[in-house]
Amino acid sequence: MTGIAYWLPVIWSVILASAIMIYVVLDGFDLGIGMLFAVERDRGRRDVMVNTIAPVWDGNETWMVLGGAVLYGVYPGAYATLLPALYIPILLMLLALIFRGVAFEFRILTRDRGTEALWDLGFMIGSGLAAFCQGVILAGVIQGVSVTNGAFSGGPLDWLTPFSVVCGLAVMCGYTLLGACWLVWRTDDVLEQNCRRWAGVLAIGLFVSIAAVSFWTPTLNAPYLTRWTIWPNIAFVAPVPVLVVVLGFLFQRGLRQKHPLSPFLCTLGWFFLCLTGLGITIWPYAVPPTLTLWDVSSPPKSQIFQLAGTAILLPIILAYTIYSYRVFRGKVTAADAYH
Repeated sequence: MTGIAYWLPVIWSVILASAIMIYVVLDGFDLGIGMLFAVERDRGRRDVMVNTIAPVWDGNETWMVLGGAVLYGVYPGAYATLLPALYIPILLMLLALIFRGVAFEFRILTRDRGTEALWDLGFMIGSGLAAFCQGVILAGVIQGVSVTNGAFSGGPLDWLTPFSVVCGLAVMCGYTLLGACWLVWRTDDVLEQNCRRWAGVLAIGLFVSIAAVSFWTPTLNAPYLTRWTIWPNIAFVAPVPVLVVVLGFLFQRGLRQKHPLSPFLCTLGWFFLCLTGLGITIWPYAVPPTLTLWDVSSPPKSQIFQLAGTAILLPIILAYTIYSYRVFRGKVTAADAYH
């Protein structure tokens, strides 16, 4: 396959990967803040935590919608295969995100009725379940889907394995670390100090999770193992684990020297490297280990039509996102309120 029919799915894979990365960054830290409610019991500090994300949190799911639209429109074969394979975790994730959004708003609206603690619990559980399901969905794709004649042929619980559980817990740990580092950057006083302490512990958990998943993944499918262990491939992939370790040192130094932003940036770097490692591992499969990007892609004319629309809308979404975060930049204190 040559020419435009080859390159269009590649271009779309870059757009899809970028949408996933932006979603992980933006929605990751606000899901993490929800999970941090488990260790922060003070009502006033919980309010400050929520106020750091209140102006922007509901726009973060835009990138998930974009990713789903790309999968449906550009890779319909992957959409039709992966969706039935992962119905249960996808449905649970969506329900958790809906319930979390309701709890977010109702903890403010019903405060005078004494039900804030109940909605705080819902916010925490919804955040944790959504993060866990996202890790499980990712693992379900990595470990492979049973396909016969281009259609899913497995069972409804094929996704539920020890590997998927570990990935779910790893994403929960990573998102909670993102949330803690976000609060280090955006808050002060006691809450900032608490978040620095939590971040140090969570970073160890994430580092162990990255190592466990990294050593486990190549054993799932034979192409994965050759991608990471056969020369000259190893020369190209070696920088990924090296940079993970380097960021670990920079992260710890940032915590010790009380840098406000560097721990958050290092955590973003870890997520970027993890997604890069994932891309290296499964390329060029859209549905591992059998269907490639080109096997599941829509016709080139359809992809060109969608690319034209995306070229218009994507800069608008990016501009709005950047503008909203710029407007609401800076430290958030107890004096700031969300209505």
